[in-house]
Amino acid sequence: MGVLTYTDEHISTIPPSRIFKASIIDSHNLMPKLLPDAIKSVEFIKGDGGAGSIKQINFAGGKLISDPISINSGKYLCLIKFLYVGFVKHEIDEMNEKTFTYKYSLIEGMGISDKIEKVSYDIKFEDSSDNGTIAKMTTTIYTHGDFELKEEELNAGKEKVLGLYKVVEAYLLKNPDAYV
Repeated sequence: MGVLTYTDEHISTIPPSRIFKASIIDSHNLMPKLLPDAIKSVEFIKGDGGAGSIKQINFAGGKLISDPISINSGKYLCLIKFLYVGFVKHEIDEMNEKTFTYKYSLIEGMGISDKIEKVSYDIKFEDSSDNGTIAKMTTTIYTHGDFELKEEELNAGKEKVLGLYKVVEAYLLKNPDAYV
């Protein structure tokens, strides 16, 4: 088994509590609303959203997301450029609303194959000096055998995650009373 780990950081002017509530705690409600052409539904097939829960994200399919996304009549450039087909399942390892940390693993569906066993994410939202957020995400990819991911595949995955984060951030900027 091969293991590849990398860390990304993103800075936002939105406080950690709002980003955590929107992108983690209420993502099962918010993401299908913000990205209806991509995400059909999000449901918990085991548990209530806490540690041990399994969340299934069902993709709408059939549409390439590459145009600016409209959120409440505002235009925001989305970095997501791929076709959503099928589903993914996330197993939640930890969710801490006090420390704004979230750990989960992609265990089934899109992204899991005979070459990739699982992908684990460790996300932490920290206060920045300007009352915003420093979002830190460590991604660990567990591969079967000696399979190695190409740099373009890694970068595509990073862009997808950043694109989702940017959509939530844009929504929160446009709606200052949401998730307060």
